[in-house]
Amino acid sequence: MAQVLDIQVDFTHHSARVKSLDVHPTKPWILASLHAGTVSIFDYTTKVALKSIEITDKPVRSAKFIADKNWIVTGADDMFIRVYDSNTFEKIKEFEAHEDYIRTLAVHPTLPYVLSGSDDLRIKLWDWEKDWSCSQTFEDHTHYVMQVVFDPENQTSFASASLDGSVKVWNLEDPNSVVTLEGHAKGVNCVGYFINNNTAYLLSGSDDFTAKVWDLKSVSCIATLEGHTNNVVAVTARPEDGIIVTGSEDGTIRFWDINAYKLLEKTLDHGLGRVWALEFLKGSSQIAIGYDEGLFLGKVAKSA
Repeated sequence: MAQVLDIQVDFTHHSARVKSLDVHPTKPWILASLHAGTVSIFDYTTKVALKSIEITDKPVRSAKFIADKNWIVTGADDMFIRVYDSNTFEKIKEFEAHEDYIRTLAVHPTLPYVLSGSDDLRIKLWDWEKDWSCSQTFEDHTHYVMQVVFDPENQTSFASASLDGSVKVWNLEDPNSVVTLEGHAKGVNCVGYFINNNTAYLLSGSDDFTAKVWDLKSVSCIATLEGHTNNVVAVTARPEDGIIVTGSEDGTIRFWDINAYKLLEKTLDHGLGRVWALEFLKGSSQIAIGYDEGLFLGKVAKSA
């Protein structure tokens, strides 16, 4: 079993509450969206903020790179999606996308699509090659849509997490969900895919203070990760290091063995308030963490 020893600190940048993080696939950039209404790009090699722009006076809950176009896309509480040039921050597009707060965005890895999820209970699919027209609306959830993520193994599929207590799996061509995963006692805040031993799994984190692991073949929960003392709001995994990572409003990061689903010995609390976002750097054991009080970057150090 892998034993996580610590996070080797790279840098900490103090700021307003970090609501989302994204890592550029080819440049050494981390994109952070802030509750204060700004987005910033950090260079994790030089450890400096390259640029920052005020998007709105409302919280920006999600921001993503569209790397092939040199764009960033943002979703905010003012219900607008905005697109900017990632080098100049020149605004390219702005449109009202939902009837309530936009909680989450996801960029398709190969197709010209962006998904958005909102407190209006809807998920929408936007096509930037058709001037950002909405090509599909998905409406099975009965409470706020907290996160959407594309399936890395199936380009026509995605998953969503909602405060209605469910995780749903969808096909891009169908406005109705194809799978509903239920088991959390309260609302679900986050969801993520990972591949381990050639098998696809989903992770979810909930207001019931737990995270769950779902086997997509059997469409069932195979593990419940218990240990946090407040809402679990961020989940990720790094199979290469044998770990699942969860972040919570209790202010801690916890590590779990990816095969045994056991809590590992180290729990991290950097004293920066609640955790809101987790993102591994591409192909790396370095992890970015978004807190109430800023951005932390470190590297997972473990022993076998």
